[in-house]
Amino acid sequence: MKKIKVILAALLLSAAAPVLADEPFVVPSVHGWKTTKGNYEFTGSPNVTTQIVKNKKLGQEGYILEVTPKGVVIKGQTKRALLWGQRTLQQMTYGKTSIPCGTTTDVPEYAQRGFMMDCGRKYIPMDYMRYLVKCMSYYKMNTLQVHLNDNGFKKYFHDNWDETYAAFRLESEVFPGLSAKDGYYSKKEFRDFIRFADSLGVEIIPEIDAPAHALSFVHYRPEYGNPEFGVDHLDLSNPGVVPFLDSLYNEYLGGPDPVFCCPRVHIGTDEYNNKKEETREMFRAFTQHYIQLVKSYKKQPVLWGALTWAKGKTAIDSEGVLMDVWNNGFAQPDSMKSLGYQLVSIPDCHVYIVPAAGYYYDYLNHEFLYNKWTPANIGGKQFEEHDPQIEGGMFAVWNDVCGNGISVYDIHDRTMPALRVMAQKCWSSTNSKLPYAEWNKLASVLPENAGEQPTQTVYDSWGVLPCKSAKCNRLAPSSNVSLTATDGGNTFKMRDLGYPYTVSFDVEMANEKPGTPLFESKFAQFYLVDPVTNCVGFIRDGYHYSFDYKLVPGKRYSIRITGDNKSTSLYVNGKLIKKLDPEQRLAWDKKPYNFMRTLAFPMQRTGNYRSQVSNLVVTK
Repeated sequence: MKKIKVILAALLLSAAAPVLADEPFVVPSVHGWKTTKGNYEFTGSPNVTTQIVKNKKLGQEGYILEVTPKGVVIKGQTKRALLWGQRTLQQMTYGKTSIPCGTTTDVPEYAQRGFMMDCGRKYIPMDYMRYLVKCMSYYKMNTLQVHLNDNGFKKYFHDNWDETYAAFRLESEVFPGLSAKDGYYSKKEFRDFIRFADSLGVEIIPEIDAPAHALSFVHYRPEYGNPEFGVDHLDLSNPGVVPFLDSLYNEYLGGPDPVFCCPRVHIGTDEYNNKKEETREMFRAFTQHYIQLVKSYKKQPVLWGALTWAKGKTAIDSEGVLMDVWNNGFAQPDSMKSLGYQLVSIPDCHVYIVPAAGYYYDYLNHEFLYNKWTPANIGGKQFEEHDPQIEGGMFAVWNDVCGNGISVYDIHDRTMPALRVMAQKCWSSTNSKLPYAEWNKLASVLPENAGEQPTQTVYDSWGVLPCKSAKCNRLAPSSNVSLTATDGGNTFKMRDLGYPYTVSFDVEMANEKPGTPLFESKFAQFYLVDPVTNCVGFIRDGYHYSFDYKLVPGKRYSIRITGDNKSTSLYVNGKLIKKLDPEQRLAWDKKPYNFMRTLAFPMQRTGNYRSQVSNLVVTK
């Protein structure tokens, strides 16, 4: 490759000054910043002293941060509190060598600040789950609920339950073959993940959803399905159902080193049929059983709110139980409060992302959330701010439409802006001083996690190149060569190029072996000759996409690829060949849905190709 240039249109505004001169801009904003005289000047890493102190007013997560001309002191009652102080400092110093002196006593307004990821309907690689935890930690989001099993809707699978996608994402030695064939987490890696997250101040809440959303169990044991309500419902009259699930819980909660080595476990109990009194009572007994089972392992049980939907006589414990209140028709929040439950505000009408589904939100209404919402607003039911029974707030990504082409990067593109605004509203719910447009402009300048600092590797698998312009210092046709950009002596690894982008290059075609990538990363491959159609195309997230255009050996072409969060386009010699927009497909009920054909362009390394490629230009 002869000539390489990288042009980045989205510039890092690392030195952008906050509008409020007396307060540093961080997300979430701090409470009660007091500016003092002078500045702290530093080169390299700031001089920081951390101290464990006794101060009941700080609680478990509050901290005191003091910036003086000599350095920074962070005080708190716990290691997590000190970590949050460090996160504030990391944001304050990002891209700077000097910060104003001052002090803050910063205590979160809500104890739980979180996010739920639906891994059941779409496999989310552990690499990304770990990356997500890093992002959450950077913004003081302390809870990640992992939805470990679920299934699609049968209308997308020829109206046939046997064909309908379903997955359980954990390794099971007790029930071999239960784990999903297209991806699952080993028990060791999930245990390690919980501990890794805990080291970054993030608690993992694993969720096994039953007795609805349970098709993965029914595919494994067909006799457990309930044909009256749909076989994604477990038949609670079948005497084998509860022992089966008990064995599964024991596998992950039992023993000296349990897989679920975390303080809370979610038992599901979402959206079971409620048409018959007998059914409701069996559901309530099921719920009570698993609350008690989780408590027997010295864990706090968590469940979806469904007890307005499933009214009945069978008693269900509320003491020490945490309820995700998601829909007021299923669980009236004031009623649940009066029953004694601790509530997590996760209202579907405000904080549910269902990518490209055409209902709920594709991207959350961030401006509304910033201006109008706090965890005290549960589906329009307004409580007093800081009500002691409202534990906090969360948002969720539900991958309802299985097989609709959504990529992990597409999920990330929806998650990051939501994560920032929800972090603000759960830590500093009543402390948002800037207009939304100004806050969002400054927030989007911040890196995604603490690993993205100007003097370190900053282009991560899910990040954005933050340099103004750069020249790749080496690129050759070898499977072991990384694409690297340099700028003023700093090095930036290039892996997956986020939206929007343009990648262009010239190529003199050789006789390529089909399936040899031109560019690739751990998550995607871009081909001049793809392995399926022998055309220009790409593969990512298990999906193959073709532009239906063949390049002829011996000819020279100018290639341009553009991508955004809805489409990917190929231009050859200045002419649009094909634009892969969302493809309209029909479900069994004849209603259309979108199949997404996006690509976060892979630029981690080159493949072992034979063609001559030159004049690579990347515009971000």
